[in-house]
Amino acid sequence: MKTIYLLFALTLSTLSNAWTIKGMGEFSPEKLSNNLLVIHGPSGEPSVQNQGFMNNPGIIIGKKGVIIVDSGSAYNVGKKVIKEVEKITKKPIIAVFNTHVHGDHWLGNQAIIEKYPNAKIYAHPEMIIEAKNGGGDNWVNLMTTLTDGLTKDTISTYPTDATQHLQVINLGSEQFKIHNPTIKAHTNTDIMIEHVNSKTLFLGDNGFVNRMGRFDNSSSMHGNIKVLQYATDLGLDYYVPGHGSSGNVNHAVTPFLDYLLIIQDETKKGYDQDLADYEIKPIAIKQLTAYKNWHGFDEQFGKHISKMLLEIEARDL
Repeated sequence: MKTIYLLFALTLSTLSNAWTIKGMGEFSPEKLSNNLLVIHGPSGEPSVQNQGFMNNPGIIIGKKGVIIVDSGSAYNVGKKVIKEVEKITKKPIIAVFNTHVHGDHWLGNQAIIEKYPNAKIYAHPEMIIEAKNGGGDNWVNLMTTLTDGLTKDTISTYPTDATQHLQVINLGSEQFKIHNPTIKAHTNTDIMIEHVNSKTLFLGDNGFVNRMGRFDNSSSMHGNIKVLQYATDLGLDYYVPGHGSSGNVNHAVTPFLDYLLIIQDETKKGYDQDLADYEIKPIAIKQLTAYKNWHGFDEQFGKHISKMLLEIEARDL
């Protein structure tokens, strides 16, 4: 009887300590390789319901400490990430990588630096500049609005160390390599982080699974295609998208790359026939039935055609 009670108590304790978001489930680190875990966030937009959480924080446990990739979208999310780390290890967080300037990936820095003030934060040099020149505060305000004030305690906490393409960064037992082979892809602030030890690549928002990304004025769809082709050619074992589930190249890279290639091909055909974007859309969508259930498809598909057409026109000038 005592054994049954003990098992029940342990189960209850585990459940009560899980990062549970009401109506959305539990979000705990999932092991991808020996010492690398990922917390795969919800697929929706930042909201009160998901507590602003929507990205995929990565956790690498080294001999001397923990390294985080993309700390989350707000102060409260960063604190949750820390709690998940503390369930696994008592080692300190010694470094953070931020994949790009969009705040849903890095505003959790605040919580980490609050607890581990000596941790270094690595990012693209343009991200640091943009974040400090008002971009960070703009993202804080946007997240606060989208979560109806839930994330209002967030303060922009900027990266400290600028990276460069193919830079190797040794953090104790763990080695990382930075990849940003194009000037622009998802943004002009992207880095992809290779964890050399486990042959894993964090794609940032250059890669999505079951979700569509946005392309703003700082982005290049042609650049994003080149980056994903580059990532494929690295021949690594694991790939972690900015949103969606992780896996091998066929799971985590190829589907979104194929989507972009179809958009490129169909838009180029339309351009050669002097078609407008609204004339290309009904033709292109016939080739994209596999993506209709991806989160944000209805909202983003037309914008992707328009963006690609503008890029093709600019390249033809």
